[in-house]
Amino acid sequence: MTRKGFWLLGLPLLLILVLVGAGLIYLIAPELDLWPQPNRIAVIKVEGLIIDSSSVIEHLIDFRKDPNVRAILLRIDSPGGGVAPSQEIYREIKRTAGQKPVIASLGSVAASGGYYIAAATSQIVASAGTLTGSIGVIMNFPNLKELFQKIGYQTVTIKSGAFKDSGNPGRDMTDAEKRLLQATIDQVHQQFVRDVAGGRRLPLEDVEKIADGRILTGQDALQLGLIDALGNFQDAVERAAGLGEIVGEPELIYARDKPRSVAEWLFGRSVLERVEAGLTDRLPPLR
Repeated sequence: MTRKGFWLLGLPLLLILVLVGAGLIYLIAPELDLWPQPNRIAVIKVEGLIIDSSSVIEHLIDFRKDPNVRAILLRIDSPGGGVAPSQEIYREIKRTAGQKPVIASLGSVAASGGYYIAAATSQIVASAGTLTGSIGVIMNFPNLKELFQKIGYQTVTIKSGAFKDSGNPGRDMTDAEKRLLQATIDQVHQQFVRDVAGGRRLPLEDVEKIADGRILTGQDALQLGLIDALGNFQDAVERAAGLGEIVGEPELIYARDKPRSVAEWLFGRSVLERVEAGLTDRLPPLR
């Protein structure tokens, strides 16, 4: 083969190899940031029931350590969830807000645990019609005793202590069990109120007056000092840019839980998320 023929064949082949290699790198590690840019705002979405805190905490830690991220924006659209994961996220937000601004943008609903985590941020922005608040704790136990009697169903319980089967749906709850569970609820409720008051820098007695589980609109929440401003997602971005001292147009980067799979490339992430949501039905007993 002549030198001219080699270059005519070799250059296209080399170009193809480079393009294929770049494509493989993106497929294997799409989150790999080859050209980092400063003045970034990291967006973390908290959607649906708050059941597990690990993903949100991992993103907070990563963005907190990233020198190119000047502020973090939490987009919250959640009716609440478990107490413990909400408290874990609250704690990590407080730790992060001590190093760089963390802004909460409330969507359609950010109530109970959804507001719990928002209270830890540097500032909160919500629409006038956002449903928020619901500062309170609830525990539900079904009583199916009469139904069991009608169908002839009986339960035999072997327990190690008087309170081990509290909430047994096959019988009425005893007064002692009600007092014990009420004391537990009251303690968790006080933790909720204390954290909201501390996060929002409000007098404890002011928060206690509205901590009866009531739902508030964004407009009501603003008057009560539970949020800082009325606005949409873009308004929250502008506040984050200001607090992060970003000059010029900020670059938004979105948190990703995992790299795209082949199925996501074929069908799209949104389709798979809807399928997964339809197959998943998990409700925590304590909200």
